[in-house]
Amino acid sequence: MTGYQEMKFYVQNFPNYLGKGLEIGHNIKLKKSNYANPIKNIVLTGLGGSGIGAELVHNYLEDILHLPLSINKNYHLPKFVNNNTLVIVNSYSGDTEETLQAFHEAKEKKAMIVCITSGGTLKQLAENSDFDIAILPEGMPPRVCVPTSFSQILFILKELELIDNSFISEIEHAKILLEKESSNIQLEAQAIAKKIYKTTPILYSNQDIDSVITRWRQQLNENSKILAWERAFPEMNHNELVGWKDNHKDFSVLFLHTGVESQLIKNRFEICKEVIKEKAFLVLDIFAKGNSFFSRALYLIYLGDWLSVYLAELRGVDAVEVEVINYLKETLAKRAD
Repeated sequence: MTGYQEMKFYVQNFPNYLGKGLEIGHNIKLKKSNYANPIKNIVLTGLGGSGIGAELVHNYLEDILHLPLSINKNYHLPKFVNNNTLVIVNSYSGDTEETLQAFHEAKEKKAMIVCITSGGTLKQLAENSDFDIAILPEGMPPRVCVPTSFSQILFILKELELIDNSFISEIEHAKILLEKESSNIQLEAQAIAKKIYKTTPILYSNQDIDSVITRWRQQLNENSKILAWERAFPEMNHNELVGWKDNHKDFSVLFLHTGVESQLIKNRFEICKEVIKEKAFLVLDIFAKGNSFFSRALYLIYLGDWLSVYLAELRGVDAVEVEVINYLKETLAKRAD
């Protein structure tokens, strides 16, 4: 099986991985004695494919959660972390250098810790300290496991009675939507790929789904082996818009819409498109389907995953390999010895 065929198989199974995530989450049973202190803030720590789920959850919880929630993508945790902080540590491999360092800091600060992993050092450390662990299926690229892993954060928060269980039906309905729309999504992704594959994609959305365009950029980087960048409205309007002074005919601009943006944001989209369409090679509007946050966000993520695979095919690259990241990790390990 080629890298393209392997990644195509993984993306085809995206809806099934959503279902697997729900199955794993329903079986999470936390040791309540590990959370005796009042939880006053939450930190989600993880990077890459193990970190993007935290960003998706953050978008979802912005209007739901009553506690401060921070995302950490570094070796070191924020100074405020203490024994009233819930730290959810996510590393698919269980061996991510930065995340393991953050784990040790969380333990030193006596934070309440839950881990999400498929194994590795993180699993061993968590077991040795009797911390709770959500175990993910082994043997896949971390970015493939996002539809399985992000829901574990929500189940953990539900178990701790920080949120209710309404996210479960949202994800179930999203799974049904993606299964129903799979063929149409693939056709749309193929059409977009043919239009943009010789250009650098620029991704814009509303801040409410900035996790989605981050996921698109990451998948284009890792699967398609191309550079891309993303910015969210309205912040983009206060700086990046000025950068469109000159023509950039090697750029394609994709505006991702949920269909529920405020009129204020819609106005900004329209005005910015007027400015940019004269400067870029192509401007495309891409619309989500669905009647909930997760239906719309996961619809767009599924579309972006397919786009990254079809671009890999057009470019003749291996959609699975990440040799340069492996080189970085191996070289860092040698210098640490």
